[in-house]
Formats: sequence, structure tokens, C-alpha cells
Amino acid sequence: MASAKAIIVERVGGPEVLEYKQIDLPEPGPGEVLIRQTAIGLNFVDVYMRSGLYPMPLPFTPGVEAAGVVEAAGSDVRDLQIGDRVAYAATSPVGSYASSRVISAELLTRLPESISDEVAAAVMLKGCTVEYLVMRTYPVQSGDWVLWHAAAGGVGLLACQWLRSLGANLIGTVGSPEKVALAREAGCNFVIDYKKEDVVQQVRECTRGQGVDVVYDSVGRDTFEISLNCLRPRGMLVSFGNASGPVPPFAPLLLSQKGSLYLTRAGFKDYYAKKEERRAGTRALLKKIEHGILKVAIHQKFSLKDAGQAHSSLENRQTTGATVLFPE
Repeated sequence: MASAKAIIVERVGGPEVLEYKQIDLPEPGPGEVLIRQTAIGLNFVDVYMRSGLYPMPLPFTPGVEAAGVVEAAGSDVRDLQIGDRVAYAATSPVGSYASSRVISAELLTRLPESISDEVAAAVMLKGCTVEYLVMRTYPVQSGDWVLWHAAAGGVGLLACQWLRSLGANLIGTVGSPEKVALAREAGCNFVIDYKKEDVVQQVRECTRGQGVDVVYDSVGRDTFEISLNCLRPRGMLVSFGNASGPVPPFAPLLLSQKGSLYLTRAGFKDYYAKKEERRAGTRALLKKIEHGILKVAIHQKFSLKDAGQAHSSLENRQTTGATVLFPE
């Protein structure tokens, strides 16, 4: 029986509940492969699960994206061979915080030589998230006005580049002068430092009083009302995260009062539920990287055993770009 080093969560709470342990792995079953993981992505959804905001059966291993090498395959695996370099993003089942893992072959994408393991691990979930948000949740067209909160984060920097390639008029919000520079370099036409400037006032000035067509908001509670106030009549708020906490309950009448607005709470699992959707989405992402449209910024690297430190940095908004964990 194979074994691996993994992060185990036996009780929900702060970063201190992430325990580094040795685990036993089952043999790959039909349609499954064993992969030795070389790089693991860090995402806010990992924090939500660890803290209990997204309830999980205990104990569990967190993590939703990684890259590695196929080391064994069960029966009925046709599209992958031992030695193939692969990557994945999968919010169900979780479990990427491990040196090795048994996983369904259907969830894996074979990597081209031009994309490294650490880039793939950093980009799979974040990049596929950007793909469905800007191509399918609200299909952004050239000339659309877009507001993106946390524009210098891991998802934000990818989104800025993707939206620039679509010809959007992009406004980003960030929380420091350093992040202003990052967001502008990634493709923002306008960048607002929310700690120094009034976001709604600045958005109205940029759009000559009209408001934006769409707001993408992963922050949650702290930015919800701001986001609604930045929209044009019949604009759309796309909520896809809770970095500051969940949005409090509100009356749907509020959307009418602010201009017959649209609101959706988008989730990765609903856009990548079908095999055809996963293949099309990941293909679009990898092409953007191969063609140089998306440049993946990995600004933080941690050993897997230091996952708690990585979580603390992410929660305290001390990170920019992507963070990658490396098994020892």
C-alpha cells in the first residue's frame, strides 16, 4: 500500500488546525490514477473549508488544485499513461494538500511541455474560475465596463489579463500602492485604492456617471453594497467569494430600488460539472497561457508542511498573485 504526507483537518478553526501527517493511500480503482503531486495551489475556498464556513465531513484533507505525474492507473483508464504530466481543479472531492493522491482520471488534464507544474498548480482553479466568470456567467464584450474587486490577487491578476484581451474597460480595486501597480500592469484601465479613495465615487467618475455593466466580487460582506452602488441600471453583480465574510441577508426589493439589478452567486462546481464543460474550459485556459495572453504570477511559495503559515498570509491579505505549496 502506498503512503503520502498530507495536511489533515480534524476540527475546524484557524490555520493551527492544519496538521501535517502521514496517510495510507488505496490502490487506484477503475477509472482512477495515482499521481505524485509536485505542486499544489492555494485558494480562498481552502480557507472557507478549514474554518467551517463551507462545512466538510471531518477529518478531511483540503485543497482543490495541483499538478503532478501519473504513477499508477486502475482499469478502464484509456486517456492517460504512467509518466504523463497532469493537473486538475476539482472542488469535489477535495484533497490536493498531499504528496500523492488517488483521483478520477476524468478530472485530469494532460499538460503541454510549455507549461510547468508550478504554473499549472497555480492557475488551474483560478484560471478556470476566470474563464467561466467572464465567458459564461456574464459574457464580457469589447467595450463593456467591468469592476473587479481584489484585482491584484491570484484570481484578479489573471482576470485583468483575460479581460484586457476581450477589450473590456476595466476598473480594479486594491488595498495598497504596490497592488495598484500590479493591477495596472496586468491590464486595468483604472485602479482604485479602496483604503484611500471612495470606490463608488471613483467608479461614477470613470464611467461619466453611468456605472459599470458588471461587478465581479470575491470579497463579500465588506463590498456588497459598494458593488451594487457601482452598477448601471440592469447591471449584474457576480458574487463568487466571501473573503471578508458572507453577505448578510437582504430583501430582493433592494435590487429593484437600485436599478432592477441582477445578482448571481456563481460556483465553480456548477460550471465545471460536465466532462465537456471541463474540457472546453481547461482548453481555453491553457491556450491563453500558451499564446502568452495570461502570465501567471507566483509571488509566494511554501512547503506543504507550512500550509498554516500560507493560510495566515492569505487571510490577512498579505499575498499578491498566486501562492504554491510544494511537497517535500
